[in-house]
Amino acid sequence: MNVLITGATGNVGMEVIKYLAKLHHDLDVYAGVRDLHKDIGKIKQPNIKYIQFDFTDTNTYSPALISCDILFLLRPPQISEVEKYFKPLIDTCKDKEVKHIVFLSVQGVEKSKIIPHHKIEKLIVDSRIPYTFLRPAYFMQNFTTTLNADLVKKHLIYLPAGNAKFTLIDVADIGSVAAIILTNASQYANQSIELTNKEKLSFSEMAKMLSTHLNIPIKYQSPNLFSFFLTKRSEKMPVMLIMVMIMLHYLPRFQKEPAITDWGYKITKRNPATFVQFIQANKEILTQ
Repeated sequence: MNVLITGATGNVGMEVIKYLAKLHHDLDVYAGVRDLHKDIGKIKQPNIKYIQFDFTDTNTYSPALISCDILFLLRPPQISEVEKYFKPLIDTCKDKEVKHIVFLSVQGVEKSKIIPHHKIEKLIVDSRIPYTFLRPAYFMQNFTTTLNADLVKKHLIYLPAGNAKFTLIDVADIGSVAAIILTNASQYANQSIELTNKEKLSFSEMAKMLSTHLNIPIKYQSPNLFSFFLTKRSEKMPVMLIMVMIMLHYLPRFQKEPAITDWGYKITKRNPATFVQFIQANKEILTQ
């Protein structure tokens, strides 16, 4: 069977491919990349085939999916136009008779109809293609990507999250769970799987843990939405990404605290990484 990994050169896609390489399976793994000339070789794993797939170019959908049995689908942060991109993608999956879609959604998606993941899940369900929804908690890797500049340059976490508690997950643990599911998709057909570690932390608590283990005083500041928007626009952050940041960090202040689950352990037979373990493994990126 053929598996297409979208976002193959991103944080999650790379981890999925890495863990697939550690498993015994009969899958042919295709890495979906935007540019075959520039992206070939970025994935340092054996037996990977490359195929062009670009979310922003609907003309790449059909050729990439023509022999795809299982699709690992994620939503790039900069793409929120579900009707423009994801509807034709799911329609193409139906046309090309994709047998299963594993979609990287978010925890709590069923309660947040305004976020793109909710609409994408509905498209998949309505397509009647067997699916598995992975609903991970807050990515620890946000501290090595989106939040990294403030952390390194200002020793600051600047988010409108108030005192809200967040469940956490390391992207490596998402990759290991996704890889196992891809090798035995039928066992997880039409299931929604929430992925968290065993912690529930506020950003104030995360700042204290970062301070302790990086030996740098890290401050947490929770601005109002107007200040947050203006600050991030002054930093040239795209408006759509700012809105995603607001939905991700501000809305949880008014929602029920997310639950801690044991799906990660049940599927991989090992405990997901703690936030301290993440900090220790990423000290260099978190400090420079």
